Amino acid sequence: MTDDDRTRPVDITQAGPLELKIAWGDGEQTTFAVRNLRLACSCAVCVDEWTGEYKLDPSKVPEDVRPVRVRTVGRYALNVVWSDGHESGIYPFERLRKLGDSMSGGVS
Repeated sequence: MTDDDRTRPVDITQAGPLELKIAWGDGEQTTFAVRNLRLACSCAVCVDEWTGEYKLDPSKVPEDVRPVRVRTVGRYALNVVWSDGHESGIYPFERLRKLGDSMSGGVS
């Protein structure tokens, strides 16, 4: 196993309206609560590019937000189009894996 296997998704599935699952190349699996994944967006709309301060107001994100479309960006990230109209976020695979690892199996 290589470090690349840890951050290489082999399967990405919508596991119901509230969860997104990623199976990684090293055999691990991460389940993300989709609203929390939306709140973790680090694009320039959601995070100040200069200070790193989050600008996204969680109260403005609907409780039932969900992915409308999930697509890969090259071989390094996911782009998610959200039901609240947000679509500029890119979630690098390495960041997704770290988010999953740091939260004991997913964003919850």
